[in-house]
Amino acid sequence: MSFQKRNAFKENHKKHKNSTFSFMAKVKYYYDADTLSYRKIKVDKKSIYKRAVFGLLAVLLIAFFGFIGFSQFLMTPNERAQKRELDNLKLHYELLSKRMEESAQVLAQLQERDNNIYRTYFEANPIPDEQRKAGFGGVNRYKNLEGFDNSSMIKSVTKDIDILSKQLVVQSKSLDEIVKLAREKEKMLAAIPAILPVKKEQMTRMASGYKMRFHPILKIMKFHKGMDFTAPVGTPIYAAGSGKVIRAQRSPTFGNVVYIDHGYGYKTIYAHMSKLKARKGQKVKRGDLIGYVGNTGRSVAAHLHYEVHKNDRPVNPMFFYYGDLTPEEFLKMQKASEEKGQSFD
Repeated sequence: MSFQKRNAFKENHKKHKNSTFSFMAKVKYYYDADTLSYRKIKVDKKSIYKRAVFGLLAVLLIAFFGFIGFSQFLMTPNERAQKRELDNLKLHYELLSKRMEESAQVLAQLQERDNNIYRTYFEANPIPDEQRKAGFGGVNRYKNLEGFDNSSMIKSVTKDIDILSKQLVVQSKSLDEIVKLAREKEKMLAAIPAILPVKKEQMTRMASGYKMRFHPILKIMKFHKGMDFTAPVGTPIYAAGSGKVIRAQRSPTFGNVVYIDHGYGYKTIYAHMSKLKARKGQKVKRGDLIGYVGNTGRSVAAHLHYEVHKNDRPVNPMFFYYGDLTPEEFLKMQKASEEKGQSFD
């Protein structure tokens, strides 16, 4: 080869310096200008694996997004409408779940107030959590909801609604019981003898109290089961609490006497009246007129003998005047009731 042809050949191959040439499918070469020859490109297996993995991922991603777009393109109008409706239902499901969660929080607060305030005030036992949050019977309560595209979502919201509904039923029954207890409490508070049977402005004095007294007629020491209030004959006598008159007649010992059954184990006795106003079987309210102060029966002066009984046993009436007396008046009357002396009957 001449010198000129050799230089031309060399210049031509400089244009392809470091370029690759593949003689076979799996073997690649590059041109080495220094040696004026082709050399085999060496590729390590790690690089081959990386390229293969990345290539496969690229193909899968392209295929996936292509399928999504293609499937959207191939959807019928009816399928598109169903998809929009399903998306809308999913949105409403999320909103419904949030509202149910808020309702559950409100119910939990009501349950806490019910146990710790309402039921405590009315002396009722709190409802245990086991009863409030008891489960449902049955092996698979929601089997009929299976087999749908969104069965898990439907079963979840149905279960939440069932749990909330059951807790609401338990709470509703509890509130019904509280209302009943409140009405009973109101009736009981109205029935308890809580006022003086004779107005303190018309009372001369509290003559004798609940303790051992010298009987003015029998001339012996005898336990005085009530309190004596002296007042002029004809002074009005009032029912100390709401109830039913079970006796209104003349007695050899008490003279004209009225017995009132207030319920809840309470009874009151009003003795030595000059005139009866109440009649047997009559229902009276606290403060109703039932008779007038007198000196009938085994009595030595005009006064009202007044007794309070709880479960058929006499108790000290002194502790039932919280509806009438100030603390100072209460202490003054208590001191007078404890003074020694004889009773008026």
